Amino acid sequence: MSDRVIRSLFEAHLKAWASARVPALPIAYEDVAFTPPASDAPYLKIFLLPGSTDSEDLEGRHTSYRGVLQISVVTKAGEGRGAAGLIADEISVLYPNNMALTKAEFTVFIRSPMATAGAIQGDTTSSLPLSFQYRADTF
Repeated sequence: MSDRVIRSLFEAHLKAWASARVPALPIAYEDVAFTPPASDAPYLKIFLLPGSTDSEDLEGRHTSYRGVLQISVVTKAGEGRGAAGLIADEISVLYPNNMALTKAEFTVFIRSPMATAGAIQGDTTSSLPLSFQYRADTF
């Protein structure tokens, strides 16, 4: 249940920013049909990578949800890192370390600064993966 809530919190936060941005950035969500922009404009891909759920009390009332959120900035291949790097900087500000997102009585915390991995080069696109660790605890 809580992986679904965590996903919804992170996706809603990204969607609000991406929709308000000029120009707006389309987002490809996991397991949802998506057609990349015809104009070779940049777009985003978002992935929730849950880790093992844990419990840290003897009564079994505590549950700890941990994992990684990855957002990939996809740009046209062969144009360098400039545009993707600028978008990555904006996303890094959007998800600062120790930020909390809450829905009802459930809160998820960003537990690491945004990290950038090496770009993944395709035939027509280049993807710049960004990621951070998260944690949510229930009692």
